[in-house]
Formats: sequence, C-alpha cells, structure tokens
Amino acid sequence: MINVTKAYLPPLEKYIKYLEKIWDSAWLTNNGPLLQELEEKLKQYLGVKHCFFCSNGTIAIQIAIKACNLNGEIITTPYSYVATLNSIIWESCKPVFADINNIDFTINADLVEAAITAETQAILAVHVYGNPANVSAIESISREHNLKVIYDAAHAFGAQYMDRSVLTYGDIATCSLHATKLFHSAEGGLIVTDNDELARNVYLMRQFGHVGDDYFGLGVNGKNSEFHAAMGLCIFDELDEIIRKRKELVELYEKYLTPGKLQVPVALEGTKPNYAYYPVVFESEAKLLEIKDALSRNKINTRRYFFPSLNTLPHVTYQACPVSESVALRVLALPLYPGLMENEVKSIADIINALLCEMRLPNR
Repeated sequence: MINVTKAYLPPLEKYIKYLEKIWDSAWLTNNGPLLQELEEKLKQYLGVKHCFFCSNGTIAIQIAIKACNLNGEIITTPYSYVATLNSIIWESCKPVFADINNIDFTINADLVEAAITAETQAILAVHVYGNPANVSAIESISREHNLKVIYDAAHAFGAQYMDRSVLTYGDIATCSLHATKLFHSAEGGLIVTDNDELARNVYLMRQFGHVGDDYFGLGVNGKNSEFHAAMGLCIFDELDEIIRKRKELVELYEKYLTPGKLQVPVALEGTKPNYAYYPVVFESEAKLLEIKDALSRNKINTRRYFFPSLNTLPHVTYQACPVSESVALRVLALPLYPGLMENEVKSIADIINALLCEMRLPNR
C-alpha cells in the first residue's frame, strides 16, 4: 500500500539519546528542559518573540481564542479541517463563514469585510496547504474594524511569505505538529505571538491558569511532554532535507501529470512553499470518485482533503459558500512523503492520466 502520507521518523539511535537525557533527569513533563530547548529553537527558526509547545493543534486554536478573550462572532473559512470550526464552537463563539477564492483556496478577503457585523470580534483564517491567506488585506480589514486576527497555520510550518515565516502574521498563530505533518512531534501543536499580553494569557491558560501556588484565572491542560519534545528536536535538525525531498516529489508530479487536465492551488506571489501537500481538483465529483477508486484498487491511498465543506456540516447553520462547496467535492490529496519513490509517483500519474485523457479542461 502506498499511503497518502507517512510520518517521518528520525534514526532511532538519535531519539534514544534524548530518551537517555529524560531518564537521567526524571523530568517527564511540566515545562521540562527538552521542551524549553525546542521552544527556543522554534522561536529562532520562525522569527517570533513567543512560542508555546502544546499537546496538539486543536487545543492550540482553542487557547488562542480564549487568550484573545473572544465570545462573539468569528469570521472563518469553510475550507479547512473540522478542528478549525469545532474550536470556535467549543469556545462558545459563533462561526460566520466567508467563502474562499478559486486560486489558492484561502478565505476571500473581500467576502470577509462583507461579513462583518456589530458582533464580529475576530477573523480566524487558514493558510491552506501551506499557502498563505491574503494577510495584507486581512490586516487592513482588522485594523479598520478593530478585530483580532488568528491564523490556523496547521499546514504552514516551513512556509514563508515575503521572506517571513507564515506563522509571524496576525495577532496570534497556531500550528499542528501531528505525526503526519512535515515537522512533527508525534503529537503536538504550537502557539506563536509577538504580543506580550497574549503570550502571558497563553502561558497561564496552557497550564491550568496557575504558576506554583498562585492562580491567575481559567486554564486547561495544554502542556506537552519531554518525549514529544524529544521527537520534535530530532526532526528539527532534518527539516531542510525533509522539505527538499518533498519539493522533489512535487516536481515529479508536475512532470508526470498531463498538463492542463487538473487544477492545483496557486499561492500568492512572494510565497516560499513548504510542499506540505499535493492536492488536485478534478472537473467533477464523479471523476474524482472514479480515479480514487482506481487508485485504491492499485493499493494507492488518497484522501478527500478537505471534505466536506465545513458550512455543510450538521452542527452548524448552513451559510452558502459555493466555491468552497464545489472545490471540496472535487479535491483529492495525492500521496506525498519522504520515502515515496519516483516510480511510485509515475504509477500514480499514469493511472490518473489514463482516466483523464478524454476530459476537457476544468473551469477556472
């Protein structure tokens, strides 16, 4: 089976060296030395003032919402993983959807402004597949209307926009370090900000709202362990090579897939991609299902990512987002991970090309 993704694992002996440090210190969690080392390295790498290593990417979004003291409407995208939406609802806020654009599949900034009401408190945008949302337009809108901006950058570690890490934009940004991400800690998440007040809120909320015997307010257990920090430290050293290998695979897909038969998202000019995913959009859902089934019969696993459009889920009030709904029905993430071989990429492309040979060009 060729998986759609596969967790990168460092050499076992490298991880064991960190385990030996944990055994020597007997410090397993609660802001341990390896966690602090990882946070410091990430601050330098990302170019941010504050970085908090959390237990997962979902709790990172929830803490970010709480740290910003939000309790009203949050304008967000319908095109994301369900964790983005669920975090808003879980924190007793109301999601208001603004549809996406048909170029990079990020939230349409023009529609964000149109969705603002007297109850709007924030914008929660997503850097989709590592491609940055229109951060300049969103910043302008937020300043004019005095709104907080949170970026769900779950896909965006290692990606840059205008020579800055994508995670440096907004009041606060979050990231997932789940095992399938290009940089991971087996399970984990990040919260980054340059705002000292927000940073203090995050620090306290991540650890039950107290330091020692002094309580400062409401908090949860968003901490992570030394074992997860150790995995992150191992993989951090190999980031450049991981991204290089993923870039090579993307270039192979571009080489072998028939030009003009598929739509792929195109990032904003000035983006340095991280090659986190390789999504393709077919002309119809029927063709997607046909190709997905053909790949599956050949033991090639793919994923409808993202599907469905979040505005259509049963636990939200439906708000029409025709672009997101259309893309979500037709998008398929193809296998992409270090270790995938060129002949495997070619086999995947050959199956897709054979079933697309009679297709007309997709509508743009």
